[in-house]
Amino acid sequence: MKYSNKLSDGVHILAYVEICKDGDLSSAAIASSIESNPSLVRRMMSRLSKAGLLVSQPGVVAPKLARPADEISLLNIYRAIEDNQNLLHVDEKTNLKCIVGGNIQETLTGVYQKIQSDAEKSMSQVTLKDIIDSILVNNSKK
Repeated sequence: MKYSNKLSDGVHILAYVEICKDGDLSSAAIASSIESNPSLVRRMMSRLSKAGLLVSQPGVVAPKLARPADEISLLNIYRAIEDNQNLLHVDEKTNLKCIVGGNIQETLTGVYQKIQSDAEKSMSQVTLKDIIDSILVNNSKK
């Protein structure tokens, strides 16, 4: 099963921008932290900017959060970054003549919608500030 790191990387970018605001905020520096490449970071920063979570200007290396970290939820970041926002997906190719294959899609759709709703509710309750605070606490323990 393929999974996406986009949410993790989006949170990483925003946390890096806030924690390292007095340091090197170039896409190369952020990419080094993520162990990715600068062009991917720039694309993600563009999406975060379009979603109103990040302020950046082309040619200027001074990105900053568009609003306080305690006003940015994990759900905000998720919606800005992820292309397919459904966590779970029903297999659309089943044998409709089979009792299971003919009914599994409708059954799972309802179950998956409930899980999606619960996950989004949980994500809305976690702020970027919560994540940043945890990063800083973990760092102080080292």
